Amino acid sequence: MHIKEEVRERHTLAIIVDNEPGILARIAGLFTARGYNIESLTVTDISEDDLISRITIVTSASAPVMEQIIAQLERLVPVHKVVDLTALGPHVERELALVKVVGSGEHRIEALRLAEVYRARVLDATISSFVFEVTGGTGKVDTFIELMREVGLVEVARTGIVAIARGRDAA
Repeated sequence: MHIKEEVRERHTLAIIVDNEPGILARIAGLFTARGYNIESLTVTDISEDDLISRITIVTSASAPVMEQIIAQLERLVPVHKVVDLTALGPHVERELALVKVVGSGEHRIEALRLAEVYRARVLDATISSFVFEVTGGTGKVDTFIELMREVGLVEVARTGIVAIARGRDAA
């Protein structure tokens, strides 16, 4: 007997919640308790009065599991709305990374050349190091970091993915 393996797809969720202590822990706990992995997580206040926040979570799951995740998130009291941006259709995703590279001579020149190709900005420069800011899709950020490994990468800090639907409608 063959057991059919479910196809897992990457999904980006926008979750609108009350901005209150513990809500992030409750949402993360929901994922942890059910064995779902959070690949990326960002949170920000989105209201003038600091009462509402937007949590963006990237996870991978099969369609039935994704439906379950969304249903469970919607049942949490401080959650106002859950939108699966992936299922919704076209959306824009971006990530920011700070990348520190140490080197001299040809490695330093190559780091600057690569930064120019990837449109990374130099935020800090010393005689022996650079800190670059690179933004874009996850693939672009991943590739830039991999290339910087060759020329002296020493540290990376990443924001995680932020995303928004295209068109007139708001999450």
